[in-house]
Amino acid sequence: MPDPEVLWSPPADARTTSRMGAYLDWLESSRGLRLDGYDALWRWSTQELDAFWRSVWEFTDAAPGPTGPALVDPDMPGARWFPAERLNWAERALRLASRTDDERILVGRSHTRPRSEMTVGQLRDAVARARAGLQRLGVERGDRVAAFLPNVPEAVVALLATASLGAAWTSCAPEFGARSVVDRFGQVRPKVLLAIDGYRYGDREVDRRDEVAAIRDRLPNLVATVLLPYLHADAAPIPRALTWAELLAEPGTLEFEQVPFDHPLYILYSSGTTGLPKPIVHGHGGILLEHLKLLGLHHDLGPTDRFFWFTTTGWMMWNYLVSGLLTDTSLVLFDGSPAHPDLGALWRLADEEGVTWFGASAPFLMACRKEGLAPREVADLSRLRGVGSTGAPLPAEGFRYVYDVVSPSVQLQSVSGGTDMCTAFLAGAPLVPVWAGEISCRCLGAAVEAWSPDGRPLTGEQGELVITRPMPSMPVGFWNDPDGSRYRAAYFEAFPGVWRHGDWITITERGSCVISGRSDATLNRGAVRIGTAEFYAIVEGVPEVADSVVVHLEASDELLLFVALRDDAALDGALEQRLRRELRESLSPRHVPDRIVAVPAVPRTLSGKKLEVPVKRILSGTPPDEAAARESLANPDSLDAFVALAVERRAAG
Repeated sequence: MPDPEVLWSPPADARTTSRMGAYLDWLESSRGLRLDGYDALWRWSTQELDAFWRSVWEFTDAAPGPTGPALVDPDMPGARWFPAERLNWAERALRLASRTDDERILVGRSHTRPRSEMTVGQLRDAVARARAGLQRLGVERGDRVAAFLPNVPEAVVALLATASLGAAWTSCAPEFGARSVVDRFGQVRPKVLLAIDGYRYGDREVDRRDEVAAIRDRLPNLVATVLLPYLHADAAPIPRALTWAELLAEPGTLEFEQVPFDHPLYILYSSGTTGLPKPIVHGHGGILLEHLKLLGLHHDLGPTDRFFWFTTTGWMMWNYLVSGLLTDTSLVLFDGSPAHPDLGALWRLADEEGVTWFGASAPFLMACRKEGLAPREVADLSRLRGVGSTGAPLPAEGFRYVYDVVSPSVQLQSVSGGTDMCTAFLAGAPLVPVWAGEISCRCLGAAVEAWSPDGRPLTGEQGELVITRPMPSMPVGFWNDPDGSRYRAAYFEAFPGVWRHGDWITITERGSCVISGRSDATLNRGAVRIGTAEFYAIVEGVPEVADSVVVHLEASDELLLFVALRDDAALDGALEQRLRRELRESLSPRHVPDRIVAVPAVPRTLSGKKLEVPVKRILSGTPPDEAAARESLANPDSLDAFVALAVERRAAG
């Protein structure tokens, strides 16, 4: 197959103007290490882990030191990083060495309240006050602070204050139902709950007072609830709750508890579509080094940038966004509907706030494309130099869309990683081209390979995505998993001592990568195996199709395609025939569906991922409540059509 189209190439001066280029120069001057380009740098970074991660620490001035070895025990799981060091992620995030106190560092945009700003000095003062307020409530090192908050400056302040004390942060977006929140927070037993009273999503007001009360009643370890009046800004409508203003009422000293490298910083959760979500513990040091590397070197972020990513506090991309502070970058936060009043809203926001790095999900970009939106016609995007895409594979058409109608000069970074490591291990880099439909490179320090079922590395062939050497941001562990058995079962059972991520990946001869979907949702008929991402690229390329999900029921060897259609479309014989023809010609005759069914909507998690495996389980006879936790979905009612079909199938025998 010919190489795909090159859509962006590093400018001639990329080596001298980028931070990655400066890092290469620093390695040569301080280490005597001359590396010729990105590929050589990546290979060194994955072969010499101790030297690489020590160099990241020193080059980024992560913290004083390091004085001891970087990697003591390289075995996975359980690799031990920087055991002699003490640090605090929040201290480094608030250093902001190149910024003055009166410079703007946070912007808050919301459908619920007016635009807000915070300067560096205001942010530090607010964190010190929140820290003092949490101390008055008895929060100390090792405790947990839980947040039922949107993506607003107060959430950033509270995270920084919590981390400064050595307590662990955990958050859920206010869109979550009470049961889903308790399923998460109940496992980690927080001491303090931070919450809002409600929010506005587009034109719709959503009151959350009853949910907050229910959550509080089912968290027996709580000593206090702090309410941020957000929808009802004039009062605190929940009895026995402190207000945000009361929490920050007294000045405080900005101090930072010095903690071990692997001390818990925050607890994230797996999607929870089946069973209780796994509480994934991330450490101060691992997140600090990983995000300094990825945001500073791969994204090339710095003090002149304004960083935006559309996310909620229930998705790891929020934690990633906040870490932009590590690079002295200003953050633009947004809470609301990305499609209100239309899909041009976020692009106009980028114009209004001077965003230089714009991140969103692949489904958002593809929705803009399907709508026929040309962002550069509705907004001035001349300051934009980077666009990020994640959450799902972005097909080649999505890449071309960005270069055709967003900007021909931006670097598009399709990135892939996950909540498990709170980072991306596949991304772009200032020194690497962008090829249509491909993730540009494996990230520094990430020994990613494609493996065959018997553990052979593959190039140019699809295989299991594995990571063969440890990374500092691999989880400290799962909460309440003292023997590590749940953690081992999640990542290390398939290939002992090697991280299996659960995605299909193809690594090209150029070092670029293609993610083909989840390996547990693969379509494998007649020994012809493809990832679902390839399937969706074809189906959703048909104009009438707004969304789709496909499942293969191995017991009956049925391939079922479900399509959510645009308002003006109907699933008639002509459309069915066209879909079958496109799939036959683009994939194989074996991947023509046995049945195509129109559904009102495709089930998705709150972070936008399709529920392929839960849908498959429902159709295979698993009770719906066991197959998927409705409150973890963005659209809980979307399961009804699949439950009805499962009943119909059982009745038909």
